[in-house]
Amino acid sequence: MTSLSTNVELQGLAEEKSLKSKLRRSQRKQKFKAICLVAPLFLFVLGVFVTPICIMLFKSVDNPEVHKNWPETTAILSDWQGTELPPASFYLALSRDLRNSSENKTLSAAAKRINFERSGMRSVITRTARNLNKTPLESAEKEADKLLESHKRWGELATWQAIKRSSSPYTSLYLLNAIDLTLDNDGSIAKVSEDQAIYLNIFGRTLWISLVVTLSCLVIGYPLAYLLATAKASLANMLMIGVLLPFWTSLLVRTSAWVVLLQKNGLINDMLISMKLIDEPLVLLFNRPGVYLALIHLLLPFMILSLYSVMKSISPAYMRAAISLGARPSLAFVKVYMPQTLPGVAAGGLLCFILSIGYYITPALIGSPQDQMISYFIAYYTNQVINWGMAAALGVVLLVCCALLFAIYNRLANKHDLKMG
Repeated sequence: MTSLSTNVELQGLAEEKSLKSKLRRSQRKQKFKAICLVAPLFLFVLGVFVTPICIMLFKSVDNPEVHKNWPETTAILSDWQGTELPPASFYLALSRDLRNSSENKTLSAAAKRINFERSGMRSVITRTARNLNKTPLESAEKEADKLLESHKRWGELATWQAIKRSSSPYTSLYLLNAIDLTLDNDGSIAKVSEDQAIYLNIFGRTLWISLVVTLSCLVIGYPLAYLLATAKASLANMLMIGVLLPFWTSLLVRTSAWVVLLQKNGLINDMLISMKLIDEPLVLLFNRPGVYLALIHLLLPFMILSLYSVMKSISPAYMRAAISLGARPSLAFVKVYMPQTLPGVAAGGLLCFILSIGYYITPALIGSPQDQMISYFIAYYTNQVINWGMAAALGVVLLVCCALLFAIYNRLANKHDLKMG
């Protein structure tokens, strides 16, 4: 009897182990299926979002021009203190690097990089390399004399300090310049001269334009979204088509249309003159109001749709209950309805603000030089000057601004238990 009971218990334990094993296999299969479903999205985000941002962050501190093209000079300058002129052996190493980089067609990249540290060095390096190529390589003292005869700057301490700063594989030059700072000859951080301090002003202008556009979109979009959410289905559908219509038109076409409308002999000026509201055409193009007007038109649908998604989910019973309890309709709207729309206000505000920070085409076509936003200068360094380091540094500062704004919003949202959308 005891043996039979033991066999039954062992059989039960075996079945329990078998069931647990089947359950684990089933869970592993479910996890594998979930990973396979998520993998394409993860790879897509990694490829088109995370990787470009990481490359941009790296480009803002990458400094390969002198480090790779002038290896001998870089090696001997690594232990140099930079307090007095280097010995003749340094001139010999520099002479070798100048000859080799001239032969390898890499001289212009190194000269351009050093020119960022000390203005005028690009022509000095090019001319010196051209002169050195006419003579054979000789002793250190003779190579030093050749360099000093080629240009007096080779005998100045500031020139060697500039080469030493340029020879590091990583640099903070671009990031500091992006916030109007620079490195002195002794390595300390200092403000740039007033005629070169432009980027903080441009960042301030970009944030101000974005703030005005966002608030204007909120003021205009709130009643429109309310009308969309509360109107009859037939009217709401027509209004929704009007809101979505801009999305079916190219951004460049919409901006060009504003150029046509706002020009001196455009439709708006002609209409105002025909209505006898003005005697002479107004200047509506290539100024700040034109930029505001075009950006508000472009970003208004984002605000309306964000508000509409929240307003549509609010039950009319709340307003009816507040009014039935004695509240005036206006007071019930402010005290009961508006607080429930705050998630839509926050989502629309963030969306419009972050999108307007990065707009390039509209301010470039409609604004004056004093209305250009930071995206214009990023495009300038990328397409015209071909200075990827500076373009990446401006992009990093812009990214940090957006991250700070989102962090502030997230903190306020958590404090007031507010959820986006």
